[in-house]
Amino acid sequence: MEWIGDLLWGGGIAHSVLILSVVIALGIQLGKIKIFGVSLGITLVLFVGILLGHFGFRVHEDILHFLKEFGLILFVFSVGMQVGPGFFSSFKQGGITLNMLACGIVLLGAVITIILHFVTGIPLATMVGIMSGAITNTPGLGAAQQAYGDLLGNTDPTIALGYAVAYPLGVAGIILSMLFVRYAFRIRLDKEARQIEEEESKQVHEAIPVSLVVKNPAVFGKTIGELSALLIHREFVISRIWVKEINRIEIANGGTVLHSDDKIFVITTEHDAEAVKTFIGQEIEMDRKQWIPADSQFVSRRIVVTKPELNGKKLGELQLRRLHGVNITRINRAGVDLVANHGLTMQIGDRLTVVGSEPAVTKVEEIFGNSFKRLNEPNLITIFIGIALGIILGSLPIAFPGIPQSVKLGLAGGPLIVAILISRFGYRYKLITYTTQSANLMLREVGIALFLACVGLSAGEGFVDTIVNQGGLSWIGYGFVITTIPLLIIGFIGRFFFKINYFTLMGLIAGSTTDPPALAYANATAGNDSPSVGYATVYPITMFLRVLTAQLMILFFYA
Repeated sequence: MEWIGDLLWGGGIAHSVLILSVVIALGIQLGKIKIFGVSLGITLVLFVGILLGHFGFRVHEDILHFLKEFGLILFVFSVGMQVGPGFFSSFKQGGITLNMLACGIVLLGAVITIILHFVTGIPLATMVGIMSGAITNTPGLGAAQQAYGDLLGNTDPTIALGYAVAYPLGVAGIILSMLFVRYAFRIRLDKEARQIEEEESKQVHEAIPVSLVVKNPAVFGKTIGELSALLIHREFVISRIWVKEINRIEIANGGTVLHSDDKIFVITTEHDAEAVKTFIGQEIEMDRKQWIPADSQFVSRRIVVTKPELNGKKLGELQLRRLHGVNITRINRAGVDLVANHGLTMQIGDRLTVVGSEPAVTKVEEIFGNSFKRLNEPNLITIFIGIALGIILGSLPIAFPGIPQSVKLGLAGGPLIVAILISRFGYRYKLITYTTQSANLMLREVGIALFLACVGLSAGEGFVDTIVNQGGLSWIGYGFVITTIPLLIIGFIGRFFFKINYFTLMGLIAGSTTDPPALAYANATAGNDSPSVGYATVYPITMFLRVLTAQLMILFFYA
């Protein structure tokens, strides 16, 4: 039976995988238990790791360090790929406010840390470690250790110890801050979800159908092509026309001539709808089904773009209306209907609404692919190219005048920024960024589970001894203060003065502390992507400031 002892207490790959698997499985199962209606979810993996680490279960240090960093990279990269398409628009719609509030959280945390250093007499290096654990910022811990070693030529173990002691309650403090804000403002989650849905429905680029009758004499006798030239800055597509003279519905094309009292079916945006109505005529009540009469020879069908060679191409380049006599009226991307204008760039996974004759639509279906099986195939090239570029970006030293040590974004900040950029602009470089929601979620959950398990196991060995014999209990209290006070102050300001949606506020709180477990909890609570968007909006600048702050505090006080 020696093999059992070797498997449990020995070393090697089998031992490491077994311990990590037990920690993750047990932590996830315990995380489902609700206390007072609240469950910590995947965060319990961290605490199970600490428990097993305390009782002597070890994983080789190099393996543990690699899996921790790789898990974090997978998590932040998948988050970036998920929220990237909406990142820039969210930044315009309030991102400046979110980032200013996040900067306030970072600044308050640093100020409180320095105050506690002078009040308690604890060395600032130790307090920086406690601060890094309290805000669950591993890159900040690494930056502080590196700055201390480069400056003084030796290491201070209390930096890492302070981090390990403060980290668990730091995670809990972030989540408790979210809950405190929720109950203090008596926030109803269903109401917040409806508010998010209403805001999304008001997106100016979302396509809406409008039925019009031609009344403006200025457009009588003009073709649809000429009309498009007159309204060049407006997004609209005329899909079908009811010709009064022959009393028949036809597919519209660029050469179709408009006459008085003709009826047209237009796809446009809410932003441009009023201008289109004013210029053409007046709106009429006409059901969409009426535009496809029973004896019609044409059909309307949803077709999915699955051919890689179409990724990044503009819709107008295919000349579908001229070559095949069909109209593409809408493109559904990530659940949002867009107006299918000629300049719109296609991406893998787009769902096109195509109107035309049965043979023509079938031909167009062959052009676009329409293969759901192909969509289920993972695009690993883009993922690993993105991770490689993210590592390079995160490793670039950024120098500041007057500061002897350079600053880096680290293994979390670099991949996140690259993932956001690739998911938004990758199609321009023929990178297929489409990933099914289940595949993205799997990648994200595996990454965060590995990260939490490794952090817990590494912190478990000296955790109890530090708390009992080395004053670590007071360190936990100081860390909890550093965690909660800034979050509560800014959380109240964000909700009371700026009326920020609670789900977005949860993302702000998680992002300003660069805390993946808090984001996982926020996503599970919200049931939508709003926390992830808020997290990704503030994460880059927050990560940069966290790393910079930890280094500057060491450099200024020990130089």
